[in-house]
Amino acid sequence: MSTHAQSLIAQAEAWIADDPDPVAQDELRGVLDDPAELAARFAGPLEFGTAGLRGPLRAGPNGMNLAVVTGAATGLVRWLAAQSATGPIIIGYDARHGSRAFAERTAEVATGAGFDALLLPRPLPTPVLAFAVRRLGACAGVMVTASHNPPQDNGYKVYLGNGLGGPRGDGAQIVPPADAGISAAIRAVGPLVDVPLGAAGTVLGEDLVDAYVTAASALVSGSPELTIAYTPMHGVGGAVLTAAFEAAGFAAPAVVAAQAAPDPDFPTVAFPNPEEPGATDLLLALAASTGADLAIANDPDADRCAVAVPVDGRWRMLRGDELGVLLADALIRRGAEGLFATTVVSSSLLRALCTARGRAYDETLTGFKWIVRATGGELTFGYEEALGYCVAPDLVRDKDGITAALLAAELALVLKREGRTLVDRLDELAAEFGVHATDQHSVRVDDLSEITAMMAKLRASTPSTLLGEPVTAVEDLLPASDVLILRTASARVVVRPSGTEPKLKAYLEVVEPVGDAPVPAPPNSWVQ
Repeated sequence: MSTHAQSLIAQAEAWIADDPDPVAQDELRGVLDDPAELAARFAGPLEFGTAGLRGPLRAGPNGMNLAVVTGAATGLVRWLAAQSATGPIIIGYDARHGSRAFAERTAEVATGAGFDALLLPRPLPTPVLAFAVRRLGACAGVMVTASHNPPQDNGYKVYLGNGLGGPRGDGAQIVPPADAGISAAIRAVGPLVDVPLGAAGTVLGEDLVDAYVTAASALVSGSPELTIAYTPMHGVGGAVLTAAFEAAGFAAPAVVAAQAAPDPDFPTVAFPNPEEPGATDLLLALAASTGADLAIANDPDADRCAVAVPVDGRWRMLRGDELGVLLADALIRRGAEGLFATTVVSSSLLRALCTARGRAYDETLTGFKWIVRATGGELTFGYEEALGYCVAPDLVRDKDGITAALLAAELALVLKREGRTLVDRLDELAAEFGVHATDQHSVRVDDLSEITAMMAKLRASTPSTLLGEPVTAVEDLLPASDVLILRTASARVVVRPSGTEPKLKAYLEVVEPVGDAPVPAPPNSWVQ
């Protein structure tokens, strides 16, 4: 046996001795004679970044498991104590494998450190957790979820309250330097057997959920005349969204029966993300059979929202950029003032709209942790092209797929009464500002060093033309972010590594005037 293999086995045996979960101990013992598997599990600790933790459910330091969660929770509460944080820690969880156990362990670590721990009453959407952090004056919040990742994953997102996050970060995801401070505290935890565990914490009542539903539904004025089909995609959004729609005056949506109940195995979809091919097939079949005016999908933790509309007997999925601009336009037409924000990889149409309508605009790095901290005014609306929308930042300072769905439904209702659709409004915006066609291209890798090499090569030999036009501007966002932006007179390409997957992503945009010509649907928009 090689020295490296012996070292891995010694690390594994030491981990087993300190692991608080007997099932995980047995799991690791079962791979002691598998050098490749052992190397993967001990390749390094699961990194704690600005979105917290996310990774596969497996024993060992490079996975999501009770030991890793215990260490993460301990580092978090010790960091909070070092900042003299006051107020409770709110803990939420979705219906994924392990989520409830990880949430309950976080509560025990928090109470063991002298904090009040308040758990959401059941598996609930991420926006409810973000809402609770603000409403209950928490010092921090933890949401156990892997959002739209595959079933073998789980994750751990951290939010800060007003005391440490400040006004723009009250109820928002952490950003530097908090992430680095928490990460350092996690690395310094030491043996888990020495971590004091307290009581199970206090389980909050349904009144917290009712308060969210009441506040969300008050944002819009609905009517039963709009027919809606909906799927929570085996996630936890169904009951909350249905309650919010009914409270707002809409009829209860028709729900895809096979995807209505939370199921951590996501059996009817290859990948539980509304953006993935085939993920909304059952939704659109239901929408067609019920004659729906609108089809809505949430991802499993309901912080994202996808919308499809019928056009001449076919269904068209709206891109995130399209729905984002439609929601911004709807708010502006209501008379909403304040700041409108998106990211450097989103369509430039929001900038054009805000310039024409006299609204403040800001463009941030990717991620809602940055969008909600946009500068130049009090945030009114923010969106990212990956189906994330913040339509009520005073309510939820994060992306919220439920309030976004409500606003999209209200807009569809207003347009239906005028004999028009969401696509008609998009065409009107295109006639005014030109078609802002966007798309993505991704390169998936097995070795992350390939991404580093590709970014270095692109920086060393940046193209001088795109689509036959000269590149007029190159913007490199290093060191703040590993992002490269190329612009021509009518096109833009943004290249960056994915923050959650082993991919290099290129975000593409072309702007073309249309005049009186028909506006074509974007590529791959027609799904049924």
